[in-house]
Amino acid sequence: MRPLTDIGPKQFIADFFTSFTEELLRSDEDPALIFDRYHTPDVVQVADGHRMDRDKLIAHTRPVRKNRPSSRMDVHEAVASGDRIAARYTLHVRQRGKDLAIEVCFFGRFATDGRMREAHMLTRTVPATAGAGPKPVSGAPEGKDTSS
Repeated sequence: MRPLTDIGPKQFIADFFTSFTEELLRSDEDPALIFDRYHTPDVVQVADGHRMDRDKLIAHTRPVRKNRPSSRMDVHEAVASGDRIAARYTLHVRQRGKDLAIEVCFFGRFATDGRMREAHMLTRTVPATAGAGPKPVSGAPEGKDTSS
């Protein structure tokens, strides 16, 4: 992982989630090893009021890996201050022939080496626009594609 200080917050957050997802889906490596490259051992994530620690987050990777969805992330805005990032993005996912769009408000803290230490996310499903699902798009970070 690249440290937050090396690049802008929009690029950092897009690269973080895209790289993590790609590595998880394209590798047969133990999900815990991949997870640990991107997260500190004491990581805590709260998504829509549900608190998950390292063990719960690793367990959450197993169905993702099994279903192998393709996804694309559009980062609309992101700001950073020290080790903290606030971002608003839309995650476009295609799984089993169904397109989903999830709007995310993200507030997180990252270690100096770029690993996630803490995350708070509020999400809502928004209508998926026909043809707006995962596909290669130029102009990163607003078109980060994790489809295979």
